[in-house]
This record gives sequence, C-alpha cells and structure tokens, in this order.
Amino acid sequence: MEIVNFTPYSALAGGALIGLSAALLMLASGRIAGIAGIAGGLFRPAPGELGWRVAFLVGLILGPAAVGLLGGPVPVPTFQTDTLGMIVAGVLVGFGTRLGAGCTSGHGVCGLARLSPRSLTATLVFMAVAIATVYLVRHVLGA
Repeated sequence: MEIVNFTPYSALAGGALIGLSAALLMLASGRIAGIAGIAGGLFRPAPGELGWRVAFLVGLILGPAAVGLLGGPVPVPTFQTDTLGMIVAGVLVGFGTRLGAGCTSGHGVCGLARLSPRSLTATLVFMAVAIATVYLVRHVLGA
C-alpha cells in the first residue's frame, strides 16, 4: 500500500495548535474543548455561556477559511457515499458521542491529557471501532 499525502510537519503544527487551544480554554474558563459538548451546550446554554461557545465553533469554521485567504492549501473533502449514507453515519456518530459521554476531542485530547481513566477507555473504544470499521468496509465489503 502506498502512503499518499504524508504531511508530518503540518500535522504536527495542527496537533500543537489543537493542544494549545484546548489548554488555553481550560486555563481561561476551566472548560474542556470537547466539540460535542460545546455544540450541545448551544441548545440550552447556561447564562453567560452562549458567547464563548459560538466563538469557539465559528473559529473552527473560519480557521480553514483564513488559511485559504492567506494562500494556504485548503483540501476539498470528498465523500464515497450518498446522502443517505452520510445521514446514517452522522446518526451513528451522534449516538456514539452520547453513549460515550463525549467525543474524540473531549476524551482523546483533553481527557487523556488529564489522565482520565474514563477518557482512556473511551478513546480505546473509539479507535477499536474505527479500525474495525475500516477493515470491514475496505476488506470485507470491498469498498
């Protein structure tokens, strides 16, 4: 199997920025940078919490746009499924996020950094399911 698009420096820089933003959010507000929790908190925000949640999510969207405006490469996502497949995948991810009481960013980035046993377990489950899914889709179903 050939490795394509191997970009260790940009991946390292991106990971460092994610870690820095998670650390700054924790230091500034005591909040965990779990995207599912931040987005979920928009539906019934506590007093004074709407602004930072919206700012965080807008930053996730505007970050790549800023890179593009500054001349950097912005990859265009491609999907190998139809709309129904995307809806099913989204529902499954949402279900898993609720079942695991958090998402990969909350558990994998912030929880592991805090040495949370619950986050370690959740991250191991996320990874095992991801590996099994890729194997199933690529090698069993032949997609």
